[in-house]
Order: sequence, then C-alpha cells, then structure tokens
Amino acid sequence: MSLIKSNLSTNSQDFESRTKAFNKLSKKLALLYQQSCMPETEEYIAKARKRGKLLTEERITRLIDQDSSILEICPFAGLDLYEGVPPGAGIRTCIAKVSGRTCMIVANNPGVKGGSYFPLTVKKHLRAQQIARENKLPCIYLVDSGGAFLPLQSEVFPDRENFGRIFFNQAQMSREGIAQISVVLGSCTAGGAYVPAMSDQVIMTKENATIYLGGPPLVKAATGEVVTDQDLGGAEVHCFKSGLADYLAEDEIHALELARAAIKNCNNCNLLVATENPEEPKHSAEEIYGIIGDDLKKSFEVREVLARILDGSRLEEFKQNWGTTIVCGFAAINGFKVGIIANDGILFSESALKATHFIQLCNQRNIPIIFVQNIVGFMVGKQYEHEGIAKHGAKLVNAVANATVPKITLVIGGSYGAGNYAMCGRAFDPKFMFTWPNSRISVMGAEQAASVLTQIKFGADTSKEVANFQNQIREKYEAEGSPYYATSRIWDDGIIDPIDTRKVLSLALASSSVSQNSNNYGIFRM
Repeated sequence: MSLIKSNLSTNSQDFESRTKAFNKLSKKLALLYQQSCMPETEEYIAKARKRGKLLTEERITRLIDQDSSILEICPFAGLDLYEGVPPGAGIRTCIAKVSGRTCMIVANNPGVKGGSYFPLTVKKHLRAQQIARENKLPCIYLVDSGGAFLPLQSEVFPDRENFGRIFFNQAQMSREGIAQISVVLGSCTAGGAYVPAMSDQVIMTKENATIYLGGPPLVKAATGEVVTDQDLGGAEVHCFKSGLADYLAEDEIHALELARAAIKNCNNCNLLVATENPEEPKHSAEEIYGIIGDDLKKSFEVREVLARILDGSRLEEFKQNWGTTIVCGFAAINGFKVGIIANDGILFSESALKATHFIQLCNQRNIPIIFVQNIVGFMVGKQYEHEGIAKHGAKLVNAVANATVPKITLVIGGSYGAGNYAMCGRAFDPKFMFTWPNSRISVMGAEQAASVLTQIKFGADTSKEVANFQNQIREKYEAEGSPYYATSRIWDDGIIDPIDTRKVLSLALASSSVSQNSNNYGIFRM
C-alpha cells in the first residue's frame, strides 16, 4: 500500500487558528460526555449509598471485563429536549466485553427521573437492540426503572416503534439465539416488568429489586389490598413463589457476578477479527484539529485526515486519477482490513461510478466499508443533467443500499442532500454512524436554504421583510443542522472526538458481525 503524503504545515497561522477553534468544540464535547456518564445529583447519590445501591457507571464498570474498552451508543440522546433530563435520556447503552464476550449493555439510570422512559429513551433502547440483533450480541439489561414517563404516554406507548417494541425485539432475539439477560437492581413496574419477564435469565437483588405489573398504590386503588412493595413483587417472592426470577443475589455486586457467569454460557458471536498487525499512523491524530477547524466553508484535503486514522498512514487507492472528488481505496484500521470511501469535493458522475465500482469490489471480497462524509451533494446544472448525473448517482445509491458487508459511516464535515444518502446516511442502515463536533446534517446548507426559500416566496424583492425572512431561515437551518440537534434525536450513534476516531472505528468493527456474502443488486440504469 502507498504511504499517504502529508503536506500539512503545522507551523502555519491557518493551522493554529483551526486548532484553536476546534479545541473549543472538543471541550464542549468532553463536558457533555461527562454529564452523560455521571448525571446523578448529590442528593440522589446519598440516597443510593444509603440503600446499598451502585451508580449506573459503577454497575457497568463492575459488570464488564477489567481490560474491556467501551463503545458508547447515543450518549447524548434527548439533549435539551426534556426539562431536568441530562444528556442520555436516563439510559446508558454501550458495547463492551463481559466474560470475554462482546455484549450490548442497556442500563437504566434511576437517578434521572426514576429511570423513566421518555420518547428518546425508547428510541435509544430500540437502537441498542437493533445493533445487538444485527450483530448477534448478547443483551444484558441492568433494570432499575419506573417505566413510561406518563405525561408523554402518547409518544411512548402506542406506536410501532414505541415501548412495546422493546419486548417484541426481546422475543425475536431470544428465538434467534441471542441471549437476553436481565439484572433487576431496583424498580421494574407495569409494562417495564416485561423486560425481565421476556428475558432468558433473570437475576434479582434482595431488598431493592421489585417486579410487578401494578405497584402498591395501584393495587390498593383497584382491590383495596394493602401490601408492601417487597411482599408484592420483591426478589424473594419471584425466586421462591412466582418463579419469574432465576437467581437471588445478596447485593448488587453479587448480582453482577451472576450476570458475568451467565454470559460465560452464551454462544460466541461471529464477529469480524483483525487480520493484520495493528500499526499506528505516521502522523498524530491531534493534528486533525488544525486540518478541520470549525468552519465548513474552509475546505480541507480528506487524505490529510485519512493519514491520521489509517494504519501506517497507508492507502491503496482505487482509480486515483479518475473521479478525483471521491477517494476510494483499501486500508487497515487497527488491524482490520477495510475499504475507504471518502469525499474530497462535490459528487460528479465519474465520482459516483467510481464509488459504485469500488463497493462491488468490497462486497465481492467481503471487506467492510468505511464511508467518510464531507459532502454538499451532487453537481447540478444543465451539462451535468444531460450527462446523466441523476442516473449515475442512483447507481451509487443502489450499491450502498444492497451492499451486505458491514458499513460504518463517519461524518467529518457536511452531510447535505442526496450526498447524505449516497454516502450511507442513517436511512441506509450503516451498522454504526458517528459524527465529529464540527459536522452538519441537513437537506442543504443554511445559506443555500435561505436563498432558495426567499426566491420562491419573494422573487426579486429585496425589502427589509425579505432580509428578516432570510435570517430566520438561516438561523433555523443552523440550529437544526447542528451535530447536537442530530445526536439528541438519535440520527447517529454519537459524536466523537477526532482523536478517538481510530479507537471508535476499531471497536465498531470488532462489534460487527461477519456478513453473508452476496453480490445481488437491483437494476442499475445504464
């Protein structure tokens, strides 16, 4: 493979200004990540300690292998959407190794509104299950939740992709041999009781754990019966009387040990493995800050980014001298062989055809594809329409949709319009999709949207009213194009720091199942 030649001047004023700007983005990201992992108040922590309960972060740390890395999934879900709810929507979802096996962990956080399920909590839980099912990862549910957030019940309860889908997924995964293990560490009420009830194995802790369809207040209101929560549905009730639980744990640490033991008996996942010796890039990942900056109007060369992510900074380029606004080639990331498709400008017909051809090669050879997005879309204009840009772009979209190898998408800049689709955006089911804190996802840029919508509504009018309208559109698109707006709504699997990109991509690859090789595609319009 050829070494990517870097022409970056780290002593230039431009490099320094971009680095300074990106440092601010990185600090904001780190602060939000800390809030996501440790959202509990001091008041809740004191209460938990008194009851002998661990915090969610501590539960996960005790559960996973000591040497395991953690791949966070949607850590900023629900950001700024619900009053008094920190980033994460009251649930932690991550991939890590437990007893040597790669598992999906779904952990309620009772320190956030009692572990209640908001609409984005449900969506995050379902996304974790989707990843687990696609990659055949055993699921461990650390249950401590009051169930659905009742004030928003119409957005949580009735629809196809709402609360009930969690239990549907558990039933289907269990049928497919994907282990479902629940560790009940606190409350588990009403519909939430079906998380353990639908699990293959259930562990409950003494004194703190409860499972019931209706709690003591509801029982009293419905039947007049007065009963304590433990007498109604405590661990001893379900271990000795109902048979709902399989293991009685003395405390949380014991419960997590029992979960680790249960995972030892699960089938191994058929996951990708590194086939080459890992090699650090020749250039420092910290230099990416100075390449990117925080202004997408300032261009950068994608090869400079790749040189700081790929093993040995090497890339075996495909059709290097044709369709030059897209970079395709074979490389390795931490020993995993991958195909790289990275934007280096707008998409022309040649770019689309080149990427389509390359996807066919990767699919035939069973090589995972990493899509690196920084795209304003396809080229427009009379000349390009006559050349068949829509037809050739459709070939690329077809190839992306039907490729059966693992696909992972990384948005390092803009992700606009049809370019988002052609480069394996969320709608095209990449196994994982991550963004950088400078990225933008939108149907078009703010300036373009303001110009187009103003022209449609006002024509050639240039009055003050028009200027105000333009500003409103511009502000709306800027706000809705923010990576935090996107990640809050789970349009991706998380915002990551560029410095962590190699680690995150290698963890995502290591969590991806080996695909069934297929070269079947739809009709390519010729």
